[in-house]
Amino acid sequence: MKFVYKILLWTIIIMAVAFGLSGYLFVDSVFQKSMEREVAQALDGSNILRFAFETAALNIPTKYNVLQDVAVEQIGGKLESSGQGTERYLRLSNEEREALYQSNGFAQDTGLLQQIGEETKIWQVVRQEGRYYVHTGIMVDALDRNLYLETLEDVTEVFEERAMGFAVYRRVTLAMLACSSIVMFLICTWLAKPIRLLTGATRRMAQGDYSYRARKVSSDELGQLTVDFNSMANVLEDTIGELQEAVRSREDFIAAFAHELKTPLTSIIGYADLLRSRKLDEEKHFLSSNYIYTEGKRLENMSFRLLDIIVTKREAIDPQPVAAKVLFQYLKDMFAGNKEQRIRFAFGSGTVYAEANLLKSVLLNLVDNACKASSEGGLVEVLGRRLEDAYAFQVKDYGVGIPEEELMKVTEAFYMVDKSRSRSRNGAGLGLALCVEILRLHDSELEIESRMGEGTCISFVIPDKKGEAGADGARRQNAEETLLRNEIAHKALRETQAGTEKESAGQEQGEAPRQGAEGDAEDEDDEKELGEA
Repeated sequence: MKFVYKILLWTIIIMAVAFGLSGYLFVDSVFQKSMEREVAQALDGSNILRFAFETAALNIPTKYNVLQDVAVEQIGGKLESSGQGTERYLRLSNEEREALYQSNGFAQDTGLLQQIGEETKIWQVVRQEGRYYVHTGIMVDALDRNLYLETLEDVTEVFEERAMGFAVYRRVTLAMLACSSIVMFLICTWLAKPIRLLTGATRRMAQGDYSYRARKVSSDELGQLTVDFNSMANVLEDTIGELQEAVRSREDFIAAFAHELKTPLTSIIGYADLLRSRKLDEEKHFLSSNYIYTEGKRLENMSFRLLDIIVTKREAIDPQPVAAKVLFQYLKDMFAGNKEQRIRFAFGSGTVYAEANLLKSVLLNLVDNACKASSEGGLVEVLGRRLEDAYAFQVKDYGVGIPEEELMKVTEAFYMVDKSRSRSRNGAGLGLALCVEILRLHDSELEIESRMGEGTCISFVIPDKKGEAGADGARRQNAEETLLRNEIAHKALRETQAGTEKESAGQEQGEAPRQGAEGDAEDEDDEKELGEA
C-alpha cells in the first residue's frame, strides 16, 4: 500500500472513531437530559395524583371509618378519566399490595410495587408492546389506609428522538468523512510530493542517470531531506566518476604496460634470433648484442620504477629534518658528469622536513626529465627557497615544453609526450608517476607550468611537520644559523686554497642567465658557492 493511502486510511479511521464517539456522547447527553425531564414530570404527576386521591377520599360521605375498596375503585376511575389524552395509566393497590384498581394496558409487573415504602418515590423505565414508559410508585395515606399508587407515563417520543438523532448523526458523519477523505487525499498527495520526487530521482539514478537531482518543493523536514539527498547524489556522482576514471586509468595502464613490454621484447627476440640463426661479423654482432642489452636495461629500469610506485603507495613515512644544502649538493654530485646541459643550482639555506631518500628520488627524476627535454647546451635551473612554514623546490628548463592538453596526463604511468625521445634515452614514462606518489606521502603535489617552445617549470612545496613552525621554530632557526656559519667558513677555506677555481666558477656563473627576484642574500651566497655543474 502506498504511503499516501496509508495516511489517508488511518486519517479516515481516526476521524470515524472521533466523529462516532463524539456523536454518541452528544446524542446520549441530549437523551439523558430529556429523560431526566420526563422522569421529573412523571414524579410530579404522581404527587398530584396522590394529593387528588387524598382530597377525593376526604370528600366521600363517612358511612364508614375506613375507606372502602369500592370507594378506591371509584376514585381511581375518576383520576384516570381526568387524565385522558395524556397516555397515563394508573394502578391502586391495598396494604397486601393487591390491585384494587388498574387501567387497561397497565403492566402486570409487580417488582416496583414491592419496593414502595413510606416517604419514598421510586421509578423505572419499562418497555411494553414496543413502547417505553416511566413507571413510578408512591404510598398514599387516606382515612387510616396505606395504599400504593403506581403510574405509567409514555416516554416513547424521547427514545424515538434519540434514535432519530443517531440516524441523523450517522448520515452527517458519513458525509463529513467523504468530504474529509477527499480533502485529506489532496493534502496527503501534496505532502507526499517530495517523497515522490525523491523516489523518481532514485529510479533515475538506478538507471544510470547520476546527474539527475530531485527538485526541492518545500522548506520543512522533507525539503531538508531533498537537500541532503542531492548532496549525497553529488558525492555519489563524484565517487562514481572517480571510480570510472580509476578504471579508465587502469585500462590505459595495462594497455600502455603491454605496449611497453611488446616493443622491447619484439626487438630482443628479433635480434636474438638473428644472432642464433646467422653468423655475423664482429661489428653487427656487437650492435645486435648492444641493442639487446639496452632494451633489457630499459625493461629492468621500468620494472624497478613500477616496484617503487607500488611500494610508495603502500608506505607511510616519518619526516626527518634534512638540510637543503645536503639535497642540492647531492644533485650537483649526481649531475657533475652531465656535459650536454648547463645546470644552475640556487637555493636558500633552511631545513626540509622529509624522507631524504624519497625526496632525492623526486628531484633526480625532475632534473633528469628537464635534461631530456632540453637541447644540447640548454639551461636547467634547480631552485629552492625557504617559506614561512615550508620549503619550496622548483625545476625549470627552456626546452621543447609540453602541450597544454597534455599537462593533465603527464603524471600518468607510461605516459610520454615524445615517445621517441624518451625511448631513445631509456625512458618508460614512470618518473613523474613515482614523483606524484612520493609527494603524496609528504602532503604535497606537483605544480606544472609549460608552454610549447619556451620550456617547463615544475614546482612543489614540502610543508613542515605540525608544530615545527611554533614550538620548534627557535631550534630550526638556530640550526639554520649554524649551517650558514659553516657554509661561510667553507667558502673562506676554498677561497684560500682554490682561488683560480673560484675565478673560473665566477666567470661561468656570469654567463648563465639569472632570475632577478630569485632568492635573498643567502641565496646569492649559495649560488656563488655551487655555481654551475
